[in-house]
Amino acid sequence: MKKLPYGISNYDELVEGNYYYVDKTKYIEKLESLAEKRIMFLRPRKFGKTLFTSVLENYYDVNKKDKFEELFKETYIGKNPTEMKNSYYILRFNFSGINTKDEETTMEGFKGKVTDSIQKFVNRYELDFYINPELSTEGLLNSLIVAFENQKQNEKMYVIIDEYDHFANELLGFQTESFKNLVSKNGRVRKFYEILKEGTESVVDRIFITGVAPITLDSMTSGFNIISDLTRDPRFNEMMGFTEEELIKIMEDQEISKEKQEELIPIMKENYDGYRFSIEVKKNNNLYNSNMCLYFLNSYISFGKIPEELVDVNIVSDYNKIGNMLKLCKNENRLEIIEKTVTGEGIGVNLVRQFNPEMDFREREMISLLYYLGYLTIVGEDIGDPILKVPNQVLKDIYAEYFLKILREEGNFEVYNDYNEIAKEVLKEGKVDKILNLLKEYLENLSNRDYQNFSEKYIKLMFYCMARSTKKFIVKSELELGRGYCDILLLPKDLDKGYYSIMIELKYLKKGSRRNIQKAQEEAKEQIIRYSNTEEMRQIEKLKKYTVVAVVDKIYVEEI
Repeated sequence: MKKLPYGISNYDELVEGNYYYVDKTKYIEKLESLAEKRIMFLRPRKFGKTLFTSVLENYYDVNKKDKFEELFKETYIGKNPTEMKNSYYILRFNFSGINTKDEETTMEGFKGKVTDSIQKFVNRYELDFYINPELSTEGLLNSLIVAFENQKQNEKMYVIIDEYDHFANELLGFQTESFKNLVSKNGRVRKFYEILKEGTESVVDRIFITGVAPITLDSMTSGFNIISDLTRDPRFNEMMGFTEEELIKIMEDQEISKEKQEELIPIMKENYDGYRFSIEVKKNNNLYNSNMCLYFLNSYISFGKIPEELVDVNIVSDYNKIGNMLKLCKNENRLEIIEKTVTGEGIGVNLVRQFNPEMDFREREMISLLYYLGYLTIVGEDIGDPILKVPNQVLKDIYAEYFLKILREEGNFEVYNDYNEIAKEVLKEGKVDKILNLLKEYLENLSNRDYQNFSEKYIKLMFYCMARSTKKFIVKSELELGRGYCDILLLPKDLDKGYYSIMIELKYLKKGSRRNIQKAQEEAKEQIIRYSNTEEMRQIEKLKKYTVVAVVDKIYVEEI
């Protein structure tokens, strides 16, 4: 049994440390078979991009000829090597972790990363090269290319760039002017890529670039128009991330029984699965987020139980940056878009392929960015355009929290909430007083302007998001029951402890509505009785039912 490679992104460390490797090396052969030699491949955070670039580095490095058998003997490419193995000098950059406080620190960080990579290249291949600190970043790269061409005649470089857009994403979310200055027009980062392009005319033979979003591509097009984007190419859909078959093989290697696998897979499927990056890929070929799966399995194997927190804190910190990106959306109702995502409604869009920092960031751009970041994924197509939905429950929770945050920010208020106490009251007592009090606080703080466009769906959405934020329920909205749709159903995640389930039917009346409260309550009562008499609901042993009628900021509740 091999160790799980949770947190390991260096391939030779993985092999030498006897860690399990999900073999993606067949894609080395596929990439080589393409006519294109300069590749861009984008995937969301924590999808195995850095590990894949490390695999490429180890496979092609001329200095690792003697280690080829050791490194690749158990892989597809080890059994089917290509002619190009161990034939390149690898110049690798990783632009994650750059301080983006301002333009000055960003450029210092960028130059530092470039300098470190060039220094490692010089040391590894014993080049006679002086890194002149007075030179600009593009000047350093140009000097290296010239020196390499002079000293290593008839040899070629393979340039690998990991997280090419990391600092650009950070800047775009916080400091759009700084972003434009660095990557647009005569920006200093753009000049770096212009030199790299010039290098392809001499010693730079292949380029492989990874990142999350094509934010800087369009701004650098005139200087770097040689790249082929394979992000949505169905042939490479599974190059990063885990298929279910790969996930099962990991569990088999870890000696997890078939019985246990049947218990664990549905949990991982619900929370980590659902990613598809091409409309030409079939639904049953969805992908799991690899980092999330390794986190889950590592915790399960270490402690012998399913982890209480299903999301790695490192992933949550990345996902929480969603707000900075969504704030870029101008003159559009973010609430409408978030409402669609939280409730699982499909969103059709002609995806933006390249973001130009000069463009107005509107609904299409925002939805496209959510796709690249992994907050939305392809579930189908409509006249050739993708239909996008939230891929899994983890992302739904993040959207729910963000929706409530938007309400607080736009209403300029704060509320106290103890989601743990709310969950205890619901699960142990079958009561909804605390969660309705929280809902009332939100309604009381919304302005009159907010109420003008308010509707029943927003009340449902607010309650839904609050329930999801407890992390203790399976929350179903608009569940089809008895020729109707139940507004909210709360089911305990732990079914073995005798906890209560809750069914809610919500009504909202605007001020001055012709419908009176009693009539709305009667309608809700009739519906909830009909739903609760369905065979599906009769199987729930401890089911409490409530009608909730909201009139502006007043709430009327009745237990049925």
